[in-house]
Amino acid sequence: MIRISLLGAGRIGVIHALNAKANLNVDLRYIADPREEAARDLAEKVGAKVVDVNAAINADDVDAVIIATSTNTHAELSHAALNAGKAVFCEKPIDLDINSASGVAEHVQQSGLPYFVAFNRRFDPSFAALQRGLSDLGKLEQLVITSRDPSPPPVEYIKVSGGLFRDMTIHDFDMALWLLNEPLRDVHAIGSCQVDPAIGQAGDIDTATITLTTVSGAQCVILNSRRAAYGYDQRVEAFGARGMLQAHNIKPTQLHRFGAEGENSDRLEDFFLQRYAAAYQAEMAAFVQALVTQSPMPVSVQDGVNALKLANAAYASLEQGKPVGF
Repeated sequence: MIRISLLGAGRIGVIHALNAKANLNVDLRYIADPREEAARDLAEKVGAKVVDVNAAINADDVDAVIIATSTNTHAELSHAALNAGKAVFCEKPIDLDINSASGVAEHVQQSGLPYFVAFNRRFDPSFAALQRGLSDLGKLEQLVITSRDPSPPPVEYIKVSGGLFRDMTIHDFDMALWLLNEPLRDVHAIGSCQVDPAIGQAGDIDTATITLTTVSGAQCVILNSRRAAYGYDQRVEAFGARGMLQAHNIKPTQLHRFGAEGENSDRLEDFFLQRYAAAYQAEMAAFVQALVTQSPMPVSVQDGVNALKLANAAYASLEQGKPVGF
């Protein structure tokens, strides 16, 4: 039985708490959040006890800590949990600053403790099936990752998010590194503000196309937008010497209706929590299973650092207006 404390009782903390509670190998003991009412409400739902952050991290009867707090606290709380000898499940990104994220990676290496970065899209059933099927394609030659949000977040969030590449595209960068599975040669990013002028005024972009090229010449194109009128657009296509694999969008149902007016079906899911519900369940199960079996974490702290490095390289390309080496 893995005994766990959860830090953060916001919307993603609620998801992790419910998934941890549903796992038969987990004893979710403590919830900590500065917002006492949120912590109390969640603790009542999952049968946990509300404590402060220090108590949640340093409790003798806890084996692991889930960090689901705001991004600017991830690195500090990671260090605290590692100092307390706890395994860590950390929401992405580890930090917006590469030196800070690398410092966490060094601490993990020195401690030898398990550390999991929650890049949940690796655990989406369709994307995971695509990754398992890549060997059927022969050499992977082209990869297309499409990720478009239904609508942009509030501008106040944009201002503290770290920018499109570190906040949104970082998931796609991790997916690209995971699926390409070979070193990159260069990165070329173009971006603009086409959705909301206020995003541009906040110093960010809302539309981007990024091309990654591997050392063997394989190409990956990432398409991003903060707006898709038809719902949450999440697709992956892999093309190789022997064929192609596609992971399509998810809808509430797969029902198609045919009539005199033509064919129609359900609109796409409209929020990441619904679209990736199965992925969130699977990533928690994978984290717990790795602890139970004392196996390597399926997403490592170095994976988190590498995705952030790629985000930084994309920004360098955007600013310079040309491809940059990676």
